[in-house]
Amino acid sequence: MDLSNITTERRNPRSMKIDELSTLDMLTIINEEDQQVPQAVGKILPQIAEAVDITAEHLSRGGHLFYMGAGTSGRLGVLDAAECPPTYGTEPDLVQGLIAGGESAMFRAKEGAEDSEELGARDLQAHGFTDIDVLVGIAASGRTPYVIGGLKFAAKQGAPTIALACTEDAEIAALADIALTPVTGPEVITGSTRMKAGTAQKLVLNMLSTGVMIRLGKVYGNLMVDVRASNEKLVERAHHIVMDATGCTREEAAGALADANGHAKLAILMLLAGCSASEGIQRLRKNHGRLKEALD
Repeated sequence: MDLSNITTERRNPRSMKIDELSTLDMLTIINEEDQQVPQAVGKILPQIAEAVDITAEHLSRGGHLFYMGAGTSGRLGVLDAAECPPTYGTEPDLVQGLIAGGESAMFRAKEGAEDSEELGARDLQAHGFTDIDVLVGIAASGRTPYVIGGLKFAAKQGAPTIALACTEDAEIAALADIALTPVTGPEVITGSTRMKAGTAQKLVLNMLSTGVMIRLGKVYGNLMVDVRASNEKLVERAHHIVMDATGCTREEAAGALADANGHAKLAILMLLAGCSASEGIQRLRKNHGRLKEALD
């Protein structure tokens, strides 16, 4: 295995003597390096847009979005997937995160699990991956065998594949239909890809899932109208969403939410269109959950 050509494995000349610096100077170097991350992501916006559009199209036809990675990359995928149901009211299996070594690897590193291509293919097969689904393979180095195995399996099914790596000429980029490669350069601590590379991956995953949910009609204006009001904070947020979208009073929002069984999107439609809950449900179904179209 030759790591010398992998960007994320090179030594960073700006942090060579970081262990000799004052704490403030040490943190200043880290901060200055972190500022390069959004610039790297900005360079691949057209590719991210392409990934959003193809993913939204497949999910609108009943497909699922799978993230697959090992270590930090895998954890970031699991995190993004886990946040979709409470934020956008999606079913738990719409966006799924797979990490090498299984769920326990979220909390305790299982580094050896990433070395098996067969494991990547088996994990996708076990989760019922088909050609209507979309796979995002995440690997900062671009060479993780677990991810490579998953991408090869997904390609054989005829499914769209997306690679997210942080190095030039990444191996997984050559295997995918769409390559997302924000090149963030050598890490402050050599090879510690939970730093700049991990931050870049988080930004890209935020864009990808958010963009997909917007395209699926989960957002009205900039309001998360499909939020699942499952705790006190989210119940309060639902009230504010209905009030912001309609200009109604808190009492009117509370009444509409009660009639809508806590569903902010339905409550907004009822208030703006002057319709009943049952009529609103039918309108939303007819328009695939898109509030603006249901209002029109």
